[in-house]
Amino acid sequence: MSVTAACGVGGAEGSAAEGQPKRTGKVSGQITFRTLQLKPNFTAYVQGVIDAFEKKYPDVKVTWEDVPGDGYNEKLVADAQAGGLPDVVNLNTDSFQLLGDRGMLADVAELDPKVAKEYVPGAWDQYKLPGKRDGVYAYPWYVTPEILTYNKELFADAGLDVNKPPTSVEQFFDYAERIAGASGGRYTAFMADPKGRLPGDWQKMGVPILNKEKNAFVFDTPKAVEWVQRMKKLYAMGAMPKESLTKADDLAQLYGAGKLVFGPGSPGILKDVKRNSPAAYGKTQVAKAVTGKLGHIGIYTQSLGVRKDTKHPDAAAEFAKWVTNGPNQVAFSKQVTIYPSNAKGLADPYFADQGDGKDPETMARTVGAEELKSAQLDANTPVEWTTQVGDAVVREMQKGIRGEEDATAAVKNAQEAANKILAQQKKRQ
Repeated sequence: MSVTAACGVGGAEGSAAEGQPKRTGKVSGQITFRTLQLKPNFTAYVQGVIDAFEKKYPDVKVTWEDVPGDGYNEKLVADAQAGGLPDVVNLNTDSFQLLGDRGMLADVAELDPKVAKEYVPGAWDQYKLPGKRDGVYAYPWYVTPEILTYNKELFADAGLDVNKPPTSVEQFFDYAERIAGASGGRYTAFMADPKGRLPGDWQKMGVPILNKEKNAFVFDTPKAVEWVQRMKKLYAMGAMPKESLTKADDLAQLYGAGKLVFGPGSPGILKDVKRNSPAAYGKTQVAKAVTGKLGHIGIYTQSLGVRKDTKHPDAAAEFAKWVTNGPNQVAFSKQVTIYPSNAKGLADPYFADQGDGKDPETMARTVGAEELKSAQLDANTPVEWTTQVGDAVVREMQKGIRGEEDATAAVKNAQEAANKILAQQKKRQ
């Protein structure tokens, strides 16, 4: 039974005939708000945002619940089936697809026809769904962009110019080959981590991920095969820690110990390096992310969806917009290394201040914020690339990189497995 059918979407008060809630102009009612792992570290911040909203709209009462990350998607499905989905709910990529594809989220572009311009285009566009035209099914919340960090001392030790970081995947592999050749096993170039590298690396190499209709994966191309072949060669040369092919090693620890040239691709991890490995932190250079043929970066966002059959669409929409407005997102960004999806928030002077131009964390903030202004939808992981799809692809890539399977066969088998999963997902809708 589909989740949509099970929870009876569209039958509640406030729903239009087609299921989309209609605003009445009256912001009132009791709504529920669910977040993902924000207590206890950010309790004061979130409660402050809620209190300010209730002060502005005294006819609204917000009930906040925070849940752990383990089993989050399963809980969403269970709640949806029981008709207990919160009015405003924090979504990651997987949970957005889970609810969005099943028609359980309100079209916020219809609820708020003028709100699109308030958000960074790449973040706003990320919440469109295939076949839904211009509908947008969640308000973008906090964002993390890619950056490039590297140990400039080891970079120079390998004979590379510290002021000329790689700009394409192919060049990144060229550099890694030089690093492996020069290090003599004292350090490695980068973490293998196929799960983290795909599908981003392929997109930057010009590999199409989905067909035009977005109903089939089409990444089985010579370029994808080339990616496997180069990874296999680098792995054999010792350009990456052997164990990083199959498990998630502590990147910050290895980088902090001076065992890795390319460090965190997420600005947030620099805090750990700064706190635990000041020597490595002092040798860190920050640059724009590798973009390759894509020309722009991947961005990773959290969002706030509005339950499609909410009884209080005005209150739910205004609250989601309130949480994701510029001032509230800037205040959140000053407590943790995240970035606003809100365009006015991103324009705050805090994100342009380079300090003395030497502190890696400060430079990461300015580099990341600048990149976000031009980030595009197709630099992101498409919603069809679910955790299940990613795991299936990675299993084949691991075989290819270890040499247990021919690179051509690995890519072919990965695409077949991914399309089988995609077909099953479509059938369940």
